[in-house]
Amino acid sequence: MRMLRPFILTAALLAATPVVAQTMVTSDAPGAVAVTIYRAPDREPDERMQLNWLEGYALVSETRTIDIPAGRSVIRFEGVAAGMLPESAIVTGLPAEVREKNLDADLLSPRSLYARSFGRPVTIRRVGEGSSAEERAIIRSGPDGAAILQTQSGFEALDCGPTDDSIVYDGVPEGLSAKPTLSVQIDSPRAGRATVQLSYLAWGFDWQANYVATLDPDGNGVSLTGWVTLASSDSTSFPDAETMVVAGEVNREDEREYQSTPPTQVRLRCFATPLAPQMAPAPPSPPPPPMAAPAQEIVVTGYRASFAQDAVMVSQEELGDLKLYRVPMPTNVAAMSQKQVALLQRDMVKLDLLYRFDAEGEDDGVAAQIILRGRNREADGLGLPLPAGPVALFRPYRDTRLLIGEGAIDDTAIDGKIDIEVADEATQLVADIEDSNERDDRRDREVTMSNALPVDVAGEAMLGETAYYRISRFSGPGRVIERDGKFVWVGTLPANAATVIRFRIRDR
Repeated sequence: MRMLRPFILTAALLAATPVVAQTMVTSDAPGAVAVTIYRAPDREPDERMQLNWLEGYALVSETRTIDIPAGRSVIRFEGVAAGMLPESAIVTGLPAEVREKNLDADLLSPRSLYARSFGRPVTIRRVGEGSSAEERAIIRSGPDGAAILQTQSGFEALDCGPTDDSIVYDGVPEGLSAKPTLSVQIDSPRAGRATVQLSYLAWGFDWQANYVATLDPDGNGVSLTGWVTLASSDSTSFPDAETMVVAGEVNREDEREYQSTPPTQVRLRCFATPLAPQMAPAPPSPPPPPMAAPAQEIVVTGYRASFAQDAVMVSQEELGDLKLYRVPMPTNVAAMSQKQVALLQRDMVKLDLLYRFDAEGEDDGVAAQIILRGRNREADGLGLPLPAGPVALFRPYRDTRLLIGEGAIDDTAIDGKIDIEVADEATQLVADIEDSNERDDRRDREVTMSNALPVDVAGEAMLGETAYYRISRFSGPGRVIERDGKFVWVGTLPANAATVIRFRIRDR
């Protein structure tokens, strides 16, 4: 069984336009547009965006100039986002109040074109070995069964014979639009030209910050580069848009289920006993039997994400409790794509690399975590709000850089603490933890931390929560402090050596 060839649109279709009433006014595109993208509220900072299912949203604000007739009219705003939430749409600048809003979601696609052409005349184009022919026919089936067409010869199932068949349409049925369209109905007291603002929320956008940190060869900090990644799974492009992103969690309650892309597939099947169409008219044939064979899926269209990179840097602004980052020049928020714009570039940021052990339980061979720690202040080379996002840490090695690990940073305000876990296991640093003299409410603990690296490193060990334990009789290098509700050992781990600390831990 062969697949149905893609549908063919003739020049007559491409030139056709829907029949409109005299009171129908169409604005085909905005004169100016601004797109503000909000992050998916439930996505964690270290969770990557799924480009085929973006759960953030955007506030789209368009400016259009429209000639409005007097009396009742329908104004069609073509080229809005396909994921528009029509209940959120606000139209200002019209000479009268809006009586009715409609999102015309029946877009032009192979599926909708076939479905809307039921009972209409089309042309069957048959291509065989060294020959081709065309024949007029009428579609007599929907898009979810066999392609049944009626010709002068009778009824037949398309593309079930020895030829490769395709359908040529004469035009676009009324009501189908090649662009997502919002229509509003008004009663205008007078005719005139109006500058109209259309604002709405749209589903299927997202953004995140990405950071790349490179350790200084002398161990004095890191160079830090930040990028803002914009993503759209919408089928509408917004060229030369004023673009902004908002950091922070904005509460939205919406239980509606959305589709990332409109359905565009057509599933057609041949009959178990197909009728072989002839290259020339033949005597009438009987109608096909009602039983259908298993379907073959025909994917008519698809999307491919593209990636672009601009050498511009966003600027940060205040938006109440939130932070807004503005792209300083118009940029294209393209359909089904993502792009990056620069967020920051700092050559010397005081972020320290240290190795942390979990010493709260008795165990052997506990690997250290690699932590990048500092403070978001100007004196340390930062001092600006940092939006949440993944962090990749590199170390120089000869003439290149090698990845140490990847972590994530939360939304961090100015003067906020930075504590990024960039690797779960540092294989060159391990700890053995052993208990002795155990009683019901206390035990003596010995922690041996081995550093196989050829350099001294900063280390720490988590010893227990201050609310449940007490620490006494500490011996060894370094010291024990209280931080964030935990007892923490801090000190230096010498190169190619073992560091041993001992203490008594007692239940409160």
